[in-house]
Amino acid sequence: MENTNRHIFSLHGITGMLIATLLLISILVGLTWWGIIAQQSVADKPYKIENPEQIQKISKGNAALKTVKE
Repeated sequence: MENTNRHIFSLHGITGMLIATLLLISILVGLTWWGIIAQQSVADKPYKIENPEQIQKISKGNAALKTVKE
């Protein structure tokens, strides 16, 4: 039986590998860009602590003491 259906430039060959590689690289670039934009937007908005005397060592209520400077 002879295999006559082999194509080097089909989706299962070089073309498919290039499409998959470009897709993965574009996803990587997109997520990196999204992360950089998110970091820049948070870095521009520092927060201050309203009452530093009320901070406890282990408490979830400490999050209510901070406010974002605008």
